[in-house]
Amino acid sequence: MTNAKELLSQESELRALRDALHRRLDQLLPAGGERDRVSAAMREGALAPGKRIRPLLLMLAACDLGCDKNHPGLLDLACAVEMVHAASLVLDDIPCMDNAALRRGRPTIHRQFGQDVAILAAVALLSNAFGVVAAAEGLSDACRAQAVAELSAAVGLQGLVQGQFRDLNEGNVARSEEAIADTNELKTSMLFSATLQMAALAADASPEIRQKLGFFARDLGQAFQLLDDLADGHSGTGKDLNKDEGKSTLVALLGAEAVQQRLHAHLHSADQHLSWACQHGLATRRFMHSWFSQQLATFS
Repeated sequence: MTNAKELLSQESELRALRDALHRRLDQLLPAGGERDRVSAAMREGALAPGKRIRPLLLMLAACDLGCDKNHPGLLDLACAVEMVHAASLVLDDIPCMDNAALRRGRPTIHRQFGQDVAILAAVALLSNAFGVVAAAEGLSDACRAQAVAELSAAVGLQGLVQGQFRDLNEGNVARSEEAIADTNELKTSMLFSATLQMAALAADASPEIRQKLGFFARDLGQAFQLLDDLADGHSGTGKDLNKDEGKSTLVALLGAEAVQQRLHAHLHSADQHLSWACQHGLATRRFMHSWFSQQLATFS
């Protein structure tokens, strides 16, 4: 059992990591001139208060795998992942996609800056992310190339792009459980996988550990997407309510109770894979247990 003192220590560590991420993102995405709306949109998309789950996972997992917490490139790898995630949200929200009005409790980027600026800002965030990874310090040229390849695969036609395409073109028709799960993996698990593989590269982890982290990422992504589907009708998420109405989600197909059971099964499997991969550090497991417990408490 985690006692109160340990919880306070964990929260303090996470706040410090989030603050470091925010400061580095601020440096990597400098403000432009008064008329530079694209830079302003990039900063709003990436610097708006968020959970920072993916970059936190990268840093915590790398340290659990034995990486020095002061590794000179670790923070930049984490910021690159957050830029990719921010870009995906900007594109996900535009009118020809989900046409969302709210994100993280604020008007979406296209509502603030226009759809043209939002698209350009997303492209620029993606470009910046790859540049940051390519220049990350403390990694060999081969590791940087592998990190770029991992991130590219997560974004591309067999990753976020394909997942979004399927969601847009198949989400409003009847789908099997397997088809929905496949789309969820592309939309969510692939970026988690790249995040964990980049952590493994920074820590010089073995192929066996990298394989287990891939299994962990798959279950984690499924759990996150199921949580997102369950949260659709709840207030306080910072997003539009009932955006999934009429879509073929697992909640619509199986019901909320069955989805919660499936979510817990994915979390259990994810924890087993992570405990095998990170045998000498507990920070990542503690973080995930705490975060999901907090989120699931809102549905009880």
